[in-house]
Amino acid sequence: MNRVSIWLLAFAALILAGLGLYRWGGERSVPDAEFVTIKGEHIRLRELRGHPVLVTFWASDCRACIEELPDLAELYREFSGRGLKLISVAMAYDLPSRVVSMAEANKLPYPVALDPLGRLAETFGQVRLVPNSFLIGPDGHIVMHQLGRIDVRNFREKVERLLEEA
Repeated sequence: MNRVSIWLLAFAALILAGLGLYRWGGERSVPDAEFVTIKGEHIRLRELRGHPVLVTFWASDCRACIEELPDLAELYREFSGRGLKLISVAMAYDLPSRVVSMAEANKLPYPVALDPLGRLAETFGQVRLVPNSFLIGPDGHIVMHQLGRIDVRNFREKVERLLEEA
């Protein structure tokens, strides 16, 4: 690898790191959103105030998303009894039949929503890449945004703190 390639890679890494810091910096409130699950349930974000909520965007053709499913199921089982809410949102381009099949095959214990028009992805800041997760505090502010697989240990610590505050 030549020197120019190394500098370009370093520059690209700095830009990506900067974007990541920008996305993580500060809390921002999410507008109300309504999720329609594959079971026909309607979940309104405003009705979940007072609880920490994890909203995670995924796709059935995303390898990292599929690898993350067992971690999300474990976290949900661990914290749902204490108040954590988790909503998984399939991307607009995902076939509903495939999402349903994948949710059933993996026995996902949390609600799985469809976003056929991409409105939920738009509400959460033009989500285009997956996995993409937002941890919302009991007050309705985003306290963590993770592009890529969730760091389970970091997530546990944040949820513990949010549950203590709630």
